[in-house]
Amino acid sequence: MNIQTVMVVGAGQMGSGIAQVHAMAGFDVILHDMKQEFAEKGLGTIDRNLDRQMTKGRMTDKEKNDILSRIHLATELEIAKKADIIIEAAIESMDVKSSLFAKLDEIAPTHAILATNTSSLPITEIAAATKRPERVIGMHFMNPVPVMKLVEIIRGLATSDEVYEAVESLCYKLHKTPVEVNDFPGFVSNRILMPMINE
Repeated sequence: MNIQTVMVVGAGQMGSGIAQVHAMAGFDVILHDMKQEFAEKGLGTIDRNLDRQMTKGRMTDKEKNDILSRIHLATELEIAKKADIIIEAAIESMDVKSSLFAKLDEIAPTHAILATNTSSLPITEIAAATKRPERVIGMHFMNPVPVMKLVEIIRGLATSDEVYEAVESLCYKLHKTPVEVNDFPGFVSNRILMPMINE
């Protein structure tokens, strides 16, 4: 599957980081939020992150501008029509995610992958809100996204091998380390983190 345009829904700390790493990898990115000011705040976070890279000598001014030119802000979900993959980074609420995925399912092209950045909610349940459960997958980035290498890829019960392989390949293009995870409460990182915190 040829992924060229990536839509990120939610321009908060996680969403802006996810948008940044895709733009840095050369993808066209749509950064969506409910209000223009939220989307602009997310873009401002990316701008500051890239400035730090320039200060450290890891990036030129031209490279920064090229990255920013690949990020387009949006407030209407209808723009999902242009996306090959949509990565949702909204709040951790099953009601919110199910409603959002149902809407995206109606709008997005039939080939588009619907991914969620959830850290704990069942992928299978989120996928059940759509008519394309085989194209729904978990793509859990770690915070801060531009720094942390690990991405948990979580299959739902219906997720196809083609979709898994496309997302795994995408992670490598982002210079991330993908790990396949079962759709089980807490996935891997939180299942390790909680006992450690308790200890």
